[in-house]
Amino acid sequence: MPKQVDYEGRRRRIAEAVCLLADEHGPEGVTVRDVAARAQVSVGAVQRCFRTKEEMLLFAVGHVGERVTERARYRLAGSPAHSAGTALGHVVAEVALLREEHRAEARVWLAFVAKAAVSEPLAGPLRSSYAALQDLVARLIAEAAGSGSAGGSAGGSAGEGEGAAPSDPGREARTLLALADGLTAQVLIGHLAEAEAEEVLHAHLAGLWERLRVARP
Repeated sequence: MPKQVDYEGRRRRIAEAVCLLADEHGPEGVTVRDVAARAQVSVGAVQRCFRTKEEMLLFAVGHVGERVTERARYRLAGSPAHSAGTALGHVVAEVALLREEHRAEARVWLAFVAKAAVSEPLAGPLRSSYAALQDLVARLIAEAAGSGSAGGSAGGSAGEGEGAAPSDPGREARTLLALADGLTAQVLIGHLAEAEAEEVLHAHLAGLWERLRVARP
């Protein structure tokens, strides 16, 4: 009987090898031969999974985005009793990739972002990853806004004046993701320490809770 090959598993193994090499040499320095050696498969096996180097890079960048998104979703599933506000803090912390164990992943992600700025085929998967994360963050913000008022008027919803809940959770989500991306870059280059970046993130979230008029998690 012919040996069954787990092509999807092999593709993910190759994607991991691409990420390791991209971290060491940048996406431009990744070669099919080096990927095959790092993944411990033949060059032919890589070429059967991916017709071109660009196709291989496309899969790898999608793989990184999926890994970050799934890790965020895992944090949510692992703490169903937490408030939407607490869950939002967990998700954004995962997306920002500030922890030391995620530093290599952050370098790879930003390297792909830089290459995507001049490569529309690479930009597409990155936009999809950002869209998925934005939807998740916007949903948590909307849930937090609807979870009750800590400082609003008794028996009524927040008005349109100062301190009112934001009318556009999507806009708040875009702002939060942009902040997370900026913190990722500043930690990587050493402008901010991990603790300083976390302080900035927590301060922004505290301001968000005030606008939502909900108790801080």
